[in-house]
Amino acid sequence: MPRMRNRLIAAARRSMLQRGELHRRLDVAKAAFKPSALVDRGKYRIGEKVDDAAHIMRQEFRDNRWPIAIAATAGVLWLLREPIKEHAPKLTRRIQELAADVAGHFRVADEPADEDEIEELEEDDEAVR
Repeated sequence: MPRMRNRLIAAARRSMLQRGELHRRLDVAKAAFKPSALVDRGKYRIGEKVDDAAHIMRQEFRDNRWPIAIAATAGVLWLLREPIKEHAPKLTRRIQELAADVAGHFRVADEPADEDEIEELEEDDEAVR
């Protein structure tokens, strides 16, 4: 009888361990299908995809710096085309005024500034002859 009793006790223990393991697995499965767990898993997967894409982009940029830089610059200029159209005339006018001021600053004192002065000097030269 003691052998039979020991076998029954061992079987009951195994049964209780299996039952506990099944309950743990069931709890894990329940937790895996909760909305928060699904969201977390989705965030993780999306994060992995974004990291992979960022790595690929960095590698491509290292391999093709100039074409990508030119394309990116063209894209930014295209996005800013309306503000550029609006502000470009003002900016070109300011640049022309600045260039005229710089040119005026470096003119030789003997050199006339306007074409009108040049024509007057030519007329005076003709009168002297």
